Amino acid sequence: MFVTECVIRHLYVSPGHNYFGRPKDGPGDHPTFDAAQIEVRAGKGIVGDRYFGVAAHFDAQITFVAWEVFAAVVDEFGLEDVAPHLMRRNVVTEGVNLNQLLGQEFTIDAGHGPVRFAGAKPCSPCAWMDAMLAPGAHKFLKGRGGLRARVLSDGVLARGPAVLTSAVALDAGSIAQPLPRPSLPG
Repeated sequence: MFVTECVIRHLYVSPGHNYFGRPKDGPGDHPTFDAAQIEVRAGKGIVGDRYFGVAAHFDAQITFVAWEVFAAVVDEFGLEDVAPHLMRRNVVTEGVNLNQLLGQEFTIDAGHGPVRFAGAKPCSPCAWMDAMLAPGAHKFLKGRGGLRARVLSDGVLARGPAVLTSAVALDAGSIAQPLPRPSLPG
């Protein structure tokens, strides 16, 4: 097993949907809370979040995005006063190559005991990124929009230093790099 020391910078929970429909319709007005800690339940997700226990979101019971990717967006588009919650992910990590956790089980211990997850799918950015961050952000984020995961054990995540344990060694040097695009034969 490989151990990665990391930081949980933000933990976002929203009890309602803000980004339904198309950006031209404008976002909803449900609050997004940056919690000091969150409680997760196996097979359900984040207690208090809009997707908690929703069967259609089985592979996205919790979502992660890298702080380094957020910083790359800010740098690429010269953004100021932009909050990471606009990336529409629950957990903002620093020091974790999330793309390498696709198809992997991993644990995160943020001081309350290890919580197990399974990296299920990449988070594809949506058209809202152009409206909420900057025109072109949607394209820029392709292949680096984060990780959708299943929650495999009950537990608590908290902001601050954390330890991630996985069966793969994570390459910190490529955290903000996009997933390679698949090449088709022929």
